[in-house]
Amino acid sequence: MAALDLLDITTLADALRPALLRISRRLRLEAHKAGLSVLDALILAAVKKNPGVGVSALAEAEQTSKPTMSAHVMRLTVAGLVERRGDAADKRRAGLAVTAVGTRKLEAIRRQRNDWLAARLAKLTPEERDALAAAVAPLLRLTTVEP
Repeated sequence: MAALDLLDITTLADALRPALLRISRRLRLEAHKAGLSVLDALILAAVKKNPGVGVSALAEAEQTSKPTMSAHVMRLTVAGLVERRGDAADKRRAGLAVTAVGTRKLEAIRRQRNDWLAARLAKLTPEERDALAAAVAPLLRLTTVEP
């Protein structure tokens, strides 16, 4: 890679970082308005996506300790958002599932976040919205490309 290319990539990273952080911060605030911490909302979404997942797998996926994840799962369980279910194949293991109340909470968070974002997108020009639409796939790849 030429030096100019590396400089361009560094400049792009420097320009994108604050914008992505501000958007992320605002979307986190929308989750708080729904009554959940960001991590709790992430855990709830992960359990919804992977019913039967265990605390250890969640801790590994979210790069946190098992005791920390256990505390979050316990809080979500006490709140009635998540429940533990026995594993038919392994009676010693309990997997997690999102309850109906948890599903409604997730839907409320998504709706609140989408409403916030849609209101801002509506203020952009069609060309700006097209540019953002074109950026969605590459932005998603940033979270899946291995270092």
